[in-house]
Amino acid sequence: MSSPLLDDDEAIALRLIGALITIGLVAVLAFAVHKVQSRAPAPMAAPAPTMLAMAGDGARVVVENGMVKFYFASGSSELAAGAHEALAGTVTEALAGKTAVISGFHDSTGDAARNAQLAKERAQAVQNALVGLGLKAEQTELVKPMELTGSGDNAQARRVEVTLR
Repeated sequence: MSSPLLDDDEAIALRLIGALITIGLVAVLAFAVHKVQSRAPAPMAAPAPTMLAMAGDGARVVVENGMVKFYFASGSSELAAGAHEALAGTVTEALAGKTAVISGFHDSTGDAARNAQLAKERAQAVQNALVGLGLKAEQTELVKPMELTGSGDNAQARRVEVTLR
């Protein structure tokens, strides 16, 4: 004769299944929270330089003290991988009413006129990336630095800096 109530083995099995379901739900929620947090834009001001990407040819992106610095391979205006991620904080702040100020520098090797043109093309590549991320061109400003030749070695001199004003 069977009873309408659960026997001890059935009750234990149901509690075990309920506990496993609860653990599974907690794990799924924790994973979802982690994914959402990893997609959030990084804050502009980092306490230490954060290198986001570096290619074998020297192209890289660094966020340092609220400034995004793009370093370029010799003779190239191609942005390094990680450019859009590095600009996410700049876009957020510019959409809140600031202006992204973009300055291009070059190294001291080769033809000076070609280097100046390349510095301009690199700055325009960064500006295009910002516009591609949702900024209006009016929210960006290309600024020719007083000294076009960047400081540091040649790899450090070939750069574009993005600041907010």
